[in-house]
Amino acid sequence: MKGMILVTGAMGNAGSAVAHALVEAGEPVRGLVRAGSEAALPDGVEPAVGDLNDADSVAPALDGVSGVFMLSGYAGLERTLADARAAGVERVVLLSNAAAPSGDTSNAVTRYHIESEAAVRESGLDWTFLQPRTFMTNALQWAPQIRAGDVVRAPFGGVRVATIDPADIGAVAAAALTGEGHAGKAYPLTGPESLLPGERVAILGEVLGRDVRFEAQSDEEARAEMGKAMPPEYVDAFMAFFAEGTLDESEVLPTVEEVTGRPPRSFREWATEHADAFR
Repeated sequence: MKGMILVTGAMGNAGSAVAHALVEAGEPVRGLVRAGSEAALPDGVEPAVGDLNDADSVAPALDGVSGVFMLSGYAGLERTLADARAAGVERVVLLSNAAAPSGDTSNAVTRYHIESEAAVRESGLDWTFLQPRTFMTNALQWAPQIRAGDVVRAPFGGVRVATIDPADIGAVAAAALTGEGHAGKAYPLTGPESLLPGERVAILGEVLGRDVRFEAQSDEEARAEMGKAMPPEYVDAFMAFFAEGTLDESEVLPTVEEVTGRPPRSFREWATEHADAFR
């Protein structure tokens, strides 16, 4: 009998993609979600309720588990990893970040990924790190503007990013959780093309059959808007990444195809699949 695979954050963009990929591969999957979200899990995923900041709540979900897809930055991580090892878990795949290899602990976002990677390395479990670039699903934040008009105002207009479809993150995670040869590796993950925000907006417009224009926000506008949604230290972190240029996500890398045997999906493919969200 195959060991169960626990997917934490199973309702998130990455976690749900991992769960889907594992179900499609015929693997038994348990999805960890917060209370009240169980019914929304994909078909074929066994629900488990827990909070990654509370290791006691996660421990029961580790029963019979052979592998875990884990998220970075949660207070209960070290305890949960210890509980996982005690429960007989063999491997963990950690969703980290493209900035982690920089080692820059002065950046708040980078720091929690670095600390999470360190905890996983020290856990005694076989580990694989996923270090993706910006998710294509971040474009969903433009949907209200596109539904309301023909202009998208967004930050960092001059920054090229090789954005990645979370479905490709899911495929790589599934391979690392079920296959051999992935232990001790860190996988930088990108999509197949490096695009400016305006180019992504233009592709969305083409998919929708509309003329949608991009207007860049000033860095001051971007800082103010982000400050409404996240703590100041995270605002500083993203401004450092993309306004000051401390993080370069423009390079297209072959990792997805090397691991999965197929090329990553393009932004146009993602946009076509999710077009209804913008209508």
